[in-house]
Amino acid sequence: MTAIGLAAVLAFAARAGEVPGAAMAATPVSPAATVTSTSQSAPPSPGTQASKPAAQSPGTVRLPKGGTAELVHSGIDSHGALEVPNGVGKAALWGAGLDAASGATLLAGHINWDGVTGPFAELWGAEKGQLVSVVDAAGQTHRYLVSEVLTLDKNTLPGRAADLFGQTGPHRLVLVTCGGQWVGGSLGYDQNRVVVAVPTA
Repeated sequence: MTAIGLAAVLAFAARAGEVPGAAMAATPVSPAATVTSTSQSAPPSPGTQASKPAAQSPGTVRLPKGGTAELVHSGIDSHGALEVPNGVGKAALWGAGLDAASGATLLAGHINWDGVTGPFAELWGAEKGQLVSVVDAAGQTHRYLVSEVLTLDKNTLPGRAADLFGQTGPHRLVLVTCGGQWVGGSLGYDQNRVVVAVPTA
């Protein structure tokens, strides 16, 4: 399947569960304000440790702010559309292998479903330099740093498909979700958020 054909699906045609919500503002979500405290907190008691993030399960992606989704190898349907799993707990996985030397590995997930905001909504607050990790089915962790963050009108995405989703060029992880304004019909939302990340040690 060509990258151009794949772009047709990344328009994320509106589906029954995808509905507008507060997290889908037309402008990207701004990072949370930094809060400073003048009070000192006591050091942890001996024998206690600061909480660590839960171990990441095989076959999952962890987004920059900690949201996770199960990855489902997905194909292209008869209309040239990527089959994105229903709901927000799973994301489509397509393209180059995680250990490939070249080509894009595409992860695509819904921003929301049946009124529930999903982990891929985090892409609207993503910034360059943030970490994304993917644990493959064998339990090997692949780490990526965000290198590019794009907000694209769904009508312009096909023109960028070859460079974003193509299977040539340096290996990269490309994460995609919807957002912007809810316009309904076959489009659903009018924009796509695209986050490109490059391998890191």
